Amino acid sequence: MIADRINAGLRRVPPWSLYVAGALWAAWLFFIGVTNPPTPEPINWLEREYGNLALKLLVVGLAVTPLRRHLRINLMPFRRAIGVTAFFFVLAHFLVFAILDVQSVARVWTEIVKRPYVTVGMASFLLLIPLGATSNNASIRRIGAATWRKLHKLVYPAAILAAIHYLWLSKGFQIEPLVYLALILALLTFRLPWKRLRPAT
Repeated sequence: MIADRINAGLRRVPPWSLYVAGALWAAWLFFIGVTNPPTPEPINWLEREYGNLALKLLVVGLAVTPLRRHLRINLMPFRRAIGVTAFFFVLAHFLVFAILDVQSVARVWTEIVKRPYVTVGMASFLLLIPLGATSNNASIRRIGAATWRKLHKLVYPAAILAAIHYLWLSKGFQIEPLVYLALILALLTFRLPWKRLRPAT
């Protein structure tokens, strides 16, 4: 079966390779932004590139369970690496915004209060911080697996807010942010326990 072949190939890929790939890609984008930016506004370009990668990885992370449940494609060994790398790019997105773009703590706060899309984006970032901080075995042992799983469900509202953030900051009618939002909502729908929702007969 196709799923078996895909899973066999995935088993040959070590999960830590995602961390390396993410770090190298982030460094490469920064290098391009510094030396040969593709737009007249390199800081804005870099900020958006990091944000887009973070959103894509959030979508991939949400797809892990539906892929296994419905298509038998097992990305579970990579779920933590996907999530941590997504948070890394969210953090990079925020740092470019705070340090290179607005360049002031006071202005960061002003932007959060003044611009709704920044408010939504910051809310998503804040929801992801505890997830990034507890994505390790020590945290699972300390708070317990059940509590850890409940905590990491914060990724659901965080992903929705991230997609709304992207949709809100896009100028004019843009298809891409709508696609991300639709994908996230669809993946969350696939994660619902449909058997429990069926009425008794």
